[in-house]
Amino acid sequence: MWTHHESIEIAAEPERIWALFSDVASWPRWNSGIERIELHGPFVTGTTFSMTVPGADTFTSRLLNVHENASFVDETILDGTRVAVLHNIAPLSSGKSRVTYSTEITGPNEDEFGPMVTGDFGDVLKALKSLAESS
Repeated sequence: MWTHHESIEIAAEPERIWALFSDVASWPRWNSGIERIELHGPFVTGTTFSMTVPGADTFTSRLLNVHENASFVDETILDGTRVAVLHNIAPLSSGKSRVTYSTEITGPNEDEFGPMVTGDFGDVLKALKSLAESS
């Protein structure tokens, strides 16, 4: 299993961050690794979405364990390799929130997919922070 964890503190309440997470159509505003994305239903457990990343084919992912204002997992299975990313929002006593992306990748391509999937997480989290704090 290939794992990776990355966090950032954001001066925003969980509800503000959740609003950005649950507005899937706006993800390209703060995630430059998304060329196109479409949610196929409400932002709840079991809903799928199609995503195209620059220079790659479109793939389908599924939302798992969606807990409003707290966390969700997106799961993608490609070529027998499962990529699961937990997006967690933890309120802090300071009024800020800690957002953590925890990734688990299992399967024949885990070592190849790991760096590709998580390589831009630092930039994505910084862009999310900037957008969440600007409103």
